Amino acid sequence: MRLPASSLPDLIRQSILLRKKMDARGISAFTRVFDALLPAHDGVKILARREFISLLGGAAAAWPLAARAQQPDTVRRIGVLMGLPEDDPETKGRLAKFRGELKRLGWSEGRDLRIDTRFAPAGAQAQVLAKELVDLRPDVLLAHSAQIAAVLQRQTRAIPIVFVNVSDPIGAGFVDSLARPGGNLTGLLHYEAGIFGKWLALLKEIAPHLARAALVANPKNPVYDYFLRSANATAPLIAIELVPGPVENAADIARFFENFARMPDSGLLVPPDVMTMTYRDLIVALAARHRLPAVYSFRLFVTAGGLMSYGTDQVDMFGQTASYIDRILRGAKPADEVIE
Repeated sequence: MRLPASSLPDLIRQSILLRKKMDARGISAFTRVFDALLPAHDGVKILARREFISLLGGAAAAWPLAARAQQPDTVRRIGVLMGLPEDDPETKGRLAKFRGELKRLGWSEGRDLRIDTRFAPAGAQAQVLAKELVDLRPDVLLAHSAQIAAVLQRQTRAIPIVFVNVSDPIGAGFVDSLARPGGNLTGLLHYEAGIFGKWLALLKEIAPHLARAALVANPKNPVYDYFLRSANATAPLIAIELVPGPVENAADIARFFENFARMPDSGLLVPPDVMTMTYRDLIVALAARHRLPAVYSFRLFVTAGGLMSYGTDQVDMFGQTASYIDRILRGAKPADEVIE
């Protein structure tokens, strides 16, 4: 059956509506159908076919944008588990940078992206909150710190996890290698073992008579042993006795300082740990009260009144995680994403 030429606009409109059902071979198939339906006059057929292909091509280009804006099933979901309090200025700064980088990469919350964030200060309720996030079935998870990454890993081996603030991810059991992570975790390498030599050298420089240094950190941190081994290997080289300072909460911190401060010529090293970050005001205040020189791994301790820090820009690192998440949302596998 042939249609009159006056039906051409209706046919074109119908073809555009069918565009979303077409595959790569659809255009040639449509033109054959179109030829069969048009009147036999060659001039009309050629002109109409050109209009048809031109309009169909325009619809093909516009369709992905329209689909993203209109279809709710295209909204991607990110779950974020933080190891700091929600009202901490550090938390707000890091998440703002993360969101800003995602926006720069083309994602828009409320349009094609949803971010669900949970807060586990010093790891409190981390297991419960991790399960809550996993149950939301996000496309990817962001883990702040080794403690948080370990908790999320126990909850899922299927959902991709991007970590930040993690040292020694191989030793922690998160990945097989830096070049080929091999599982569902990838992310940013924080500190290598050599950083302890720098921290101890700085501590010795500001306190030349230093005889011992305490390593203050949570022993439940998956990379605590890595910190301890690295510090133990470096301390004797500059004639410093290393004293483990395992603490898990505010009461532990107060007790440890009370005992350690009795030893003369002592100082502190505070490596990365969400527990010590959460209680940084207490640690800085106790160090000042007992006149203990200290080198911290994060600038936020100095902002709180600490003596000295040497380390990475935490806000910038959070921004860098957006690139990993962007690639994963676009189809990359965490097993193949090189840890930087």
